[in-house]
Amino acid sequence: MTVGRSQPVLDVVVPVYNEEADLERCVRRLHDHLTRTFPYPFRITIADNASTDRTPEISARLDDGIDEVTAVRLEQKGRGRALRTVWSMSRAPVLAYMDVDLSTDLNALLPLVAPLISGHSDLAIGSRLARSSRVVRGPKREFISRAYNLILRGSLAARFSDAQCGFKAIRKDVAERLLPLVEDTGWFFDTEMLVLAERAGLRIHEVPVDWVDDPDSTVHIVRTATEDLKGVWRVGRALATGALPLDRLRRPFGDDPRDRGLSGVPGGLARQLVGFCVVGALSTLVYLLLYSLFRLGTGPQVANALALLLSALGNTAANRRLTFGVRGRDRAVRHQAQGLVVFAIGLALTSGSLAALDAAASGTPAHSTELAVLIAANLAATVLRFLLFRAWVFPSDSADGAGSADGAGSADGAGSADGAGSAGIGAPTVPDLTDDNPRTTR
Repeated sequence: MTVGRSQPVLDVVVPVYNEEADLERCVRRLHDHLTRTFPYPFRITIADNASTDRTPEISARLDDGIDEVTAVRLEQKGRGRALRTVWSMSRAPVLAYMDVDLSTDLNALLPLVAPLISGHSDLAIGSRLARSSRVVRGPKREFISRAYNLILRGSLAARFSDAQCGFKAIRKDVAERLLPLVEDTGWFFDTEMLVLAERAGLRIHEVPVDWVDDPDSTVHIVRTATEDLKGVWRVGRALATGALPLDRLRRPFGDDPRDRGLSGVPGGLARQLVGFCVVGALSTLVYLLLYSLFRLGTGPQVANALALLLSALGNTAANRRLTFGVRGRDRAVRHQAQGLVVFAIGLALTSGSLAALDAAASGTPAHSTELAVLIAANLAATVLRFLLFRAWVFPSDSADGAGSADGAGSADGAGSADGAGSAGIGAPTVPDLTDDNPRTTR
């Protein structure tokens, strides 16, 4: 996106609810800091969450008195609702938010948003739990924060270090695709956003912060913790059942080296090889287990044919979806039929190996010898199976492979339905303000 000289590059949202005592002092302090340190146009948006004190009046006065300050009034409470509303309306390429108490040292603001402006990262968060962070707070809040992040790591496999720090930023193009998937409207909003972003493979930048606890904070710890645990359960269940359509975010935004063509290397080959090997390893284990079971009551040829047939059906279905990214039922029967042809070739190789073993051995060969011969024959059949799958069963330029939901089967690996992985979505373009003052002179 192109940003004009008068359009803000950064929009910092300050959600507030009944903050008449601290609002004006904190907003003026934030404005002064950005004026002195931020090299591009900026805006501060006060998001009033249905305050009942003088907060709306103070917000309106700041809006009228400072050009870079805007006030937005919401008639319903909820930090997540406020952030979603303001971020959706904003045209700035980088969106951020911070708590009104400014517990986080503002010197971390530029390091927070710099990777987003450059396009290197998709989201950025301040972390109070990093080793180089300097934090002053009581043992109760310290325990709750660390316990909550431990729960996230254990239940949702989260790898980011601090979900609750009120100091985060996101790129506008990422927010447009990510926010519709976030359901929570309260304190769990940013945790859910981070979990979904991480599961979708987006890049999250963490900044160690200096943080001083606000003893007058109005956050209700027990109620907030309860709602957070409910959110963890809801998101965990949705991820486990596959209810979240994360395919639209699978590819990172911006310039991804995996989208670049390499001379002599077909697009998507490396990723398909990894998927094929994983599916093949699991199929081999299933095959050997089935062969051992069938061998108890039948001869080696019949046991091999039955085990290979059943494992081949599962192998074709798994490779169709996971390796080559073909979704839906279109041409599924045809693919299975072609897979059976590939199965017949594998059967000929393995059966021929068993026949050669019987001819060479004097008497009945040992079961372990049979397994060793079958493994060697299957390795040869596996190489041939991948080549046939890629060139004949699931060709990358076919209509059923190139148009998959996540672009896994497209020729360049970037053919997602919503264009999330296309080269056209890159780092936000900011104006060259080397010779001009980006801020309004008052």
